Amino acid sequence: MNALRASLVRPAVLGELWTSVEVVETTGSTNTDLLARGGPEGQVLVAEEQTAGRGRMGRSWVSQPGEALTFSVLLRPVTVPASRRGWLPLLTGIAVATAVRSAASVAATLKWPNDVQSGQSGQSGQSGQSGSGAASGDALVIGIGLNVTTPSDALPVSPGGLRGTSLLAEGSPMDREPLLVEMLRGFERWYLPFRADPDPARTGLLAEYRSLCATLGRHVRVDLPGGRVLSGMAEDVDPDGRLLVREDATAGVSPVSAGDVIHLR
Repeated sequence: MNALRASLVRPAVLGELWTSVEVVETTGSTNTDLLARGGPEGQVLVAEEQTAGRGRMGRSWVSQPGEALTFSVLLRPVTVPASRRGWLPLLTGIAVATAVRSAASVAATLKWPNDVQSGQSGQSGQSGQSGSGAASGDALVIGIGLNVTTPSDALPVSPGGLRGTSLLAEGSPMDREPLLVEMLRGFERWYLPFRADPDPARTGLLAEYRSLCATLGRHVRVDLPGGRVLSGMAEDVDPDGRLLVREDATAGVSPVSAGDVIHLR
């Protein structure tokens, strides 16, 4: 796989949102680097190799050189209330899943909140990390990782025992640059309207997410922070991006804002 070149990516994606696209050979975490850097909204940092990345629930995300897309975007969503910022990771999942569908012709779906899947395997993991920017303290960094040309025998196994997948393993080898372009275009398409009007129903985010989310309508187990386990039917996503689970034990509906979802057969 040829190295990514920012000079090829930038003209195709820079618009109202994206202010810069930088590619580095190796780094510990693109999330950490962007948070430390601060600066304007719309920066994109791509790493050919990431050695200390973190996915959701604090899991490690280590990429092999040239085999994955690992990058982070710096946002300053000052117009979005704190209660609605939970939609930004879900919005990211939409952008990645639709890019995989359109650019790679792989039937990707989402496992709440933003794990991109094909079939029964996890295709990518995404993590959101927020912190203070150097200037205003309102920075939010979203990190994205997608296995592109990772061979099947080198893919990780999830805590639930499922082996991950990649575009190559799904029979769709492709260059990473057009995929990156498609992801950033998709992110901008959804983010700008949501930043202007942070209502997921009015902006169409809720309907789009429902159409892509394979978790809805499934019986699930949710491992919650603190060791609590919730089992029931995943019924919907609420206006704050929380998963609504009708519990087996009580038949009551519990909103889940953070947790590890396992689809039960």
